[in-house]
Amino acid sequence: MRKTATMFAVVAAMALAACGSETSGEFTTEDGQNAEYTIDKDSGETSMTVDGPDGTATLRSGADVPVKLPDGFSLFPGSKVVTNTVVNQPDGQGTMITFEAAAPADKVVAHYRDAAKAAGFDIQLEMNTNGTMMVGGEREADGSSLSVTATSGTPTTGQIIIGSKKGS
Repeated sequence: MRKTATMFAVVAAMALAACGSETSGEFTTEDGQNAEYTIDKDSGETSMTVDGPDGTATLRSGADVPVKLPDGFSLFPGSKVVTNTVVNQPDGQGTMITFEAAAPADKVVAHYRDAAKAAGFDIQLEMNTNGTMMVGGEREADGSSLSVTATSGTPTTGQIIIGSKKGS
């Protein structure tokens, strides 16, 4: 499935959840693929399924979506998950977790950098600008990618994105 179709599905799901539209429905993507979505009005959780020529892609997003990180990774201690989005495609999976932590950004990013290095990721990007820190890298063995961003504040806000290919 092409990445543009999945990105469209993600954007559409988020837009639907944000504007408080219908709680379920169907639509056709710009690529002509059939898609269905549901929004739980009580929890705010959004689910979506897109059928395409390469298979089915699914999305599940919300504060209560169970967090499943790859082996060797854990949420920063004491973190509060604001939202967890999981996208499964025929060729792989992506996870995006937005969180809050009661620690400075450098400590949060160091937690994930250390986990990434221990899990075999090659750290290719480190950035620190105006209280926001970012680290990113790839694992050559399986093509997985990782990026973590944290901004110091009360609380510190952050986001971790991990993508992996099927069979990885």
